[in-house]
This record gives sequence, C-alpha cells and structure tokens, in this order.
Amino acid sequence: MTETPTSDLTLTKPLDAAAVEVELEALAKRYRAAGGFGIQILNLLGGSVEGLLDKLPVPVRSRLDGATEQALHLAMQGAAGSRRLVPDQPGGVNRAVSAAMGAAGGMGGLPGALVELPATTAFLLRSIQGIAAEEGFDPDAESVRFDCIRVFAAAGPLAADDGADLGFLSLRLGLTGGAVQKLIAQVAPRFSMVLGQKLAAQTLPVLGAIAGATTNFVYSGYYQEMARVHFGLRRLAVAADQPHEMLVARLQDRLLAPR
Repeated sequence: MTETPTSDLTLTKPLDAAAVEVELEALAKRYRAAGGFGIQILNLLGGSVEGLLDKLPVPVRSRLDGATEQALHLAMQGAAGSRRLVPDQPGGVNRAVSAAMGAAGGMGGLPGALVELPATTAFLLRSIQGIAAEEGFDPDAESVRFDCIRVFAAAGPLAADDGADLGFLSLRLGLTGGAVQKLIAQVAPRFSMVLGQKLAAQTLPVLGAIAGATTNFVYSGYYQEMARVHFGLRRLAVAADQPHEMLVARLQDRLLAPR
C-alpha cells in the first residue's frame, strides 16, 4: 500500500462536501482529456508489442519486470539530481524537450533508442516530480519519489492504468524507422511503392525521428496530466481529511458513469 506523501499543505479545516465534488469533477475532466486521440492511437500500436511480451515465459517476464523496476529507481535518482541543478519548467517546455530527445533517439533506430530511452525516462520522472511539488508535496520525500515512479509505471490512479511503463518503452523500442516503414506499407501501400526501396531506406532515419518525437511528445503530456490527477487526489485527501482510496473509488465511479 502506498504511503501518504509528506505534504507542505497546511490543513486548517477540511473541505466541505460541495468543494470536494468540484475538485473530483475537475480531476475527472483532466483524466478524460489526457486519454485523447493521440494516446489512443499510440496505445493501439503499442498493444501488439505488449501482447508479445505477455506471451513470454513467466520467469523471463518476471526478470523483465524486475529490470524495469530497477531502471526506474536509477532514473528516479538521476531525475532528483537534475532538479537540484536546473529549475522545473512549464509543461509545454517539458513536452518540447521530450520530443527533441525522441527525435534524436528515433533517428538512430533501435541503437539510438536504447541510448536515449534511459535519459527520456529520467526526464519524464523529473517532470512528474515537478508536478508533485506544484501540488504541495516534497519531491525529495521517499514516499513522494515512490509515488512518482508509480505514476510512470501505472500512468494513473486506477487499477486499469497499470502497465503503462512497459507500454511506452515497448512502443518506443518497436516504433523505430523500420517499423514505421512497415506500418506505412500496410496502411498506404501506394505511397510505399512510390517511395521505392532506395528512397524508403533513405527516409528511415527521418521516419524514426518523427516517430520518436511524436511518441515522446504525446506520452509526455499524458504522464504530466496523470501526475496532476494522482497528486491532485493526494492533495484532496489531505485537504478533505478523507482516505485516499475512497477518493480514488469516487473518481472511478465518475469516470465509469454514463455521460
């Protein structure tokens, strides 16, 4: 069970029921908006790769999960260190920097992505830390760092959000230039024929750069929004003096309710 992060919020008196409802509705709207068209398309593309991972033998998958968790903790340390050197930036700047990193990694194909992804992961965790600070929590507190990793790993407070880290990482590793070219060949065969083999080979770095930049840009925005939902719920639990799990359940009810 996740600890309640150390908060800088000063609780004078709990929010009344009406104020809590307003806050929950705002968080529900933010949650819905985060899962827009871009993230839905990327999730569809990444689903096939994640499906292959699910077919791996259990011992192999367990080692993969363990390696991912270890890598996230190392990235968290790097993210925390960078915040001491460079101040937090607005969300738009974070998305632009993330896209530039994705373009650089994608241009180099799979080897480039393998070099760039650890840096991108640390950068995404750093942006999540910044949002935790905006919501009034101490980013250096161990429990808050744990929650930041949780946001990246689950990309949301609901049980259905679990597995997002492997979805993002798998998509970035699978959606390199060659994979994009195959995708184009499937959805636009005439365009693929016009390109020709030689021209297609020359465009692979460009396609990889576009795929890397787009994926990073979309996911960066998504993670930042989910961080605001996650830590918004944490803040609301303190301000309303209500159990966090109860507020998560109430948010889920709102999201599942007919609109």
